[in-house]
Amino acid sequence: MKKLVVAAVFVLGFLSSRAQELTVATFNIRMKTDADTGNLWDDRKSALTGLIKFHEFEIFGVQEAFHMQLDDVKGALPGFSYVGVGRDDGAQKGEHSAIFFNTKRFKAIKDGTFWLSPTDTEHPNKGWDAALPRICTWGVFEDIENGKQFIFMNTHFDHVGVKARSESAKLILAKATEFASGLPLILTGDFNIDENNEAYSTLAKSGVVHDIYDLAQIVYEPNSTFNAWGKRISPKGRIDHIFVTKPFKVHKYGILTDTYLGKFPSDHFPVIGVLEW
Repeated sequence: MKKLVVAAVFVLGFLSSRAQELTVATFNIRMKTDADTGNLWDDRKSALTGLIKFHEFEIFGVQEAFHMQLDDVKGALPGFSYVGVGRDDGAQKGEHSAIFFNTKRFKAIKDGTFWLSPTDTEHPNKGWDAALPRICTWGVFEDIENGKQFIFMNTHFDHVGVKARSESAKLILAKATEFASGLPLILTGDFNIDENNEAYSTLAKSGVVHDIYDLAQIVYEPNSTFNAWGKRISPKGRIDHIFVTKPFKVHKYGILTDTYLGKFPSDHFPVIGVLEW
């Protein structure tokens, strides 16, 4: 009997310590606006959340999400919750760079948001030459099954300010270096920079975080990550990225080009990664 108990303990220990897969994603879901005639949020939200469910995202960052959109996404994804605040007031106003997670697998230990700014990262403001306030939301998450913890960061760089994008990359890298000192880290976002941009190199060549595109065993890159509702699809061009620190192995990278009735769920394609840790 003793041998059976010891064997059972050994097996349980092995199962809890073995590497596990984790499906992550970044998704600019496009803000809700009446200007998007033919692509209104209320018409596309079901396809968007259906995509998330079908591809089994477990934890993912969204960009351009207003509070009512977060409620819609959460309502369509039973068992999911999110962390994040609005960039305009630090509460519910303006775009959120929220992080959604499956509460059946993960619990949020702590979270926060900082502004991409050289003067004040704690309160709403615009940094450098940015057209709009920009933020990064982060959280410490724990895998309920095995107790492993990791950091998840999600951001949206400015679409106008060249200096803002360059300096935001440096600020994000500094924060990532700080956060990742003790835990594995995942960084997602719409960075508004492709792989040829200097600000991208600040991150990708830092030695701290690595683009999962470069680490993946399988890469599915049918086209660019921005589609402008089908008006600007290019063979190449990735402005939506997922970065990780070294403890993570990457099995798959993909740009998901799902459509509904010949339309796109967003003006960006979601980017998905299957990791092992």
